[in-house]
Amino acid sequence: MNNKQLTWSQRGALWLRLGIRLGLTALAVWLAARFGRPLLSLFAPFLLAEAAVSMAHTYTIDGHVNRDFFTPEEQKDSQICPYDFAPWQEMKGLLFGLIKGKRTPLYFKFVLHLKPELVGKILAAQNCDMPSEQIKALVLTVKYDGSHALLTTGTAYHTFVMNKEPDIIWDKALTGYLSRKNIAYENL
Repeated sequence: MNNKQLTWSQRGALWLRLGIRLGLTALAVWLAARFGRPLLSLFAPFLLAEAAVSMAHTYTIDGHVNRDFFTPEEQKDSQICPYDFAPWQEMKGLLFGLIKGKRTPLYFKFVLHLKPELVGKILAAQNCDMPSEQIKALVLTVKYDGSHALLTTGTAYHTFVMNKEPDIIWDKALTGYLSRKNIAYENL
């Protein structure tokens, strides 16, 4: 390293640059604290089926609940293992921890399932003829490619069905939900 002394004007410029970087870092932390968690809370009615976050390293999360981890008594307790997938509320802190920082992720993908108890309510509200038991999941896939986020809806059925009415209802329900949360979106 060069032992050259900086002039006072060079020191001032260096401190100014450092101050600007610290200011921008503080602003980024404030924005993440102010808007990041509420945005992640948007997915509260969902279960996390899978997630992938690509930064300096790629992290992959399988949202399936490992029932063998729990005792037989805990497995029967509907409070401990109510779903096949982890509730978003339990996973959002981990995901927020991966995503926050100075740089945005290169990529992330979340595959979410609407909580089963909400599926029947959405279908009933629209007078859907299909029983909710035929629907395995109402799915929302969130992909971020480094510059744009894309939300894709889907419906998983237990068997093949010709009726696509639940797909249409799910699309309308999700866009209505985004509008109520003041999240801007564009139908593609």
